[in-house]
Amino acid sequence: MKYIFVTGGVVSSLGKGLTAAALGALLEMRGLTVRIQKFDPYLNVDPGTMSPYQHGEVYVLEDGAETDLDLGHYERFTSGKLSRLNNLTSGQVYETVIQKERRGAYLGKTVQVIPHVTNEIKDRITMAAKDVDVLITEIGGTTGDIEGLPFLEALRQFALEQGPRDVIFLHVTLVPFLAAAGELKTKPTQQSVAKLREIGIQPHVLVCRSEHPLDPSVRDKLSMFCNVPVKAVIECCDVKSIYELPLALQNEGLDQLVVDLFGLQKPQPDKNVWADLSRRINNPAHSVRIGVVGKYIELQDAYKSVYESVTHAGIANNARVELVRVDAEDLEKRGGTVLLKGLDGILVPGGFGDRGTEGKIAAARYARENGVPYYGLCLGLQIAVIEFSRNVLKLKGANSTEFDPATPHPVINMMEEQKKVIDKGATMRLGSYECALTPGSRAAKAYKAESIRERHRHRYEVNNAYVGQLQRGGLLVSGINPRRNLVEIVELKDHPFFVAVQFHPEFQSKPLQAHPLFAAFVFAALHSKKPSKTAKSSTPAKASKAAKLAKPAKAAEPAKPAAKKTAPARAAGTEATAPAPDSSGTTAEKAEKSLDHPKASQPDKTTKPGKATKSPKAGKKD
Repeated sequence: MKYIFVTGGVVSSLGKGLTAAALGALLEMRGLTVRIQKFDPYLNVDPGTMSPYQHGEVYVLEDGAETDLDLGHYERFTSGKLSRLNNLTSGQVYETVIQKERRGAYLGKTVQVIPHVTNEIKDRITMAAKDVDVLITEIGGTTGDIEGLPFLEALRQFALEQGPRDVIFLHVTLVPFLAAAGELKTKPTQQSVAKLREIGIQPHVLVCRSEHPLDPSVRDKLSMFCNVPVKAVIECCDVKSIYELPLALQNEGLDQLVVDLFGLQKPQPDKNVWADLSRRINNPAHSVRIGVVGKYIELQDAYKSVYESVTHAGIANNARVELVRVDAEDLEKRGGTVLLKGLDGILVPGGFGDRGTEGKIAAARYARENGVPYYGLCLGLQIAVIEFSRNVLKLKGANSTEFDPATPHPVINMMEEQKKVIDKGATMRLGSYECALTPGSRAAKAYKAESIRERHRHRYEVNNAYVGQLQRGGLLVSGINPRRNLVEIVELKDHPFFVAVQFHPEFQSKPLQAHPLFAAFVFAALHSKKPSKTAKSSTPAKASKAAKLAKPAKAAEPAKPAAKKTAPARAAGTEATAPAPDSSGTTAEKAEKSLDHPKASQPDKTTKPGKATKSPKAGKKD
């Protein structure tokens, strides 16, 4: 068993998670089984109750664990499915230690950080390492943070217990460029490594984040002052797409260095899937503009998995996607829907609270009435149902009880078992659940399956008392949970693409295997788009708050999509199929079978990579 510990220095948001994920992808390509876990030093038990302004998105795992967004990178880059064992916080550690002390598990001993807290951390490493060749553990935060010290001490102890050929410490650090001096500065990295060495950890590899290439003299200096071989000083500059990172690190020899340090005989394969993917990303035949209508659009990480899934769908359709971020509140203004003109598709992601809700409803109506492909995720389904109820069924005042408890037509209502829930943390409908698809529906055709499993994170559902009326009005319920008869997917028949889901399909999309619904959405956007200027890049661009869209720089006109409509998942050599059904059932589903749903047990818990650190706008608390 081999272990890699990834630490970070100088500043946060350097991309430790992406580095760990890319290294895992390279090791998997060499035939090793890899699992990645994240240790977060904050005192929250999990990020489930944290604002996107503080933490970015919450990534939900199969078993319902609410985790750090870096676990999304781990699952996108590697093949393994993760569980609550793969995300540990200080909150979980101290909660477990105190519970043990209350039960008398320490036999009257004085409970201390060393050994009791550090032993809990080491135990989690051991549990996560079962049935794999290599376990990669990322330590959140920055070396020197006081809350991170118990984790670093635990790693020092663990490395001593395992032996020198079984553990690698990889330190991600910043080598800044000072324009006034016209040179790269190594002192911050030297100081960061010195802090690690004070704790008793000597890094084996330095991954140096920089905006400029490292010349030999800089590498030599880092090698000498940080006590690592020159070949272990790895340059890591920004890349156009995060999916080019594995190739960039491979070109620096990182994966070869790791297998050499472990003494493994694992040669590179003849086929490099990441090189193939990079070529497809950089040479698309088509372009498409997708608008994402949300209320956290100024934060890149708030909808991280959504943005990445749309990118995957673009790759699957041999298309460059220009993501246009539209503030839902801007659509609530008079004439606000002008911001939606020129978009080839509209996506409404998940969210909570009533801020921006009417703007999202306006976006759904615009898409429905103008034949623009619409894709709703979680709240996006509820928005579509509310809009349809108001404007097609003429149910005046139709709404969700989340936004208007006194609505005369509660077409969206809180689930019965949620009405008795008081605590906020880990109490929603979380994790993977079954969804039976209606034969012949657009969803069934996209998935090429009769039953699928998807991940959920919500408290509200479509009110079954209105389902018959919705269906008679023309809104097809094309997916239901068979155990509870809950609405999971709705769609319109006579529309280029109008599909909304109650779950979060973005958590099961990968760059090498786009999610089928995302792929179908982008395919529809390509084939229904109006002639327009092509998008210049796939970087999300915020829609102007003025009543006009910024015009992208004119690019070469792409070839028109073929008239013959082939399955979108097969385009560009990437076959996007439905996630394999799991007949065993998840922890979350087993809890749902009883319909009791007590409080869920607490989990045990580079384009330019980084966490959301932007301060919230005044008055925005949700």
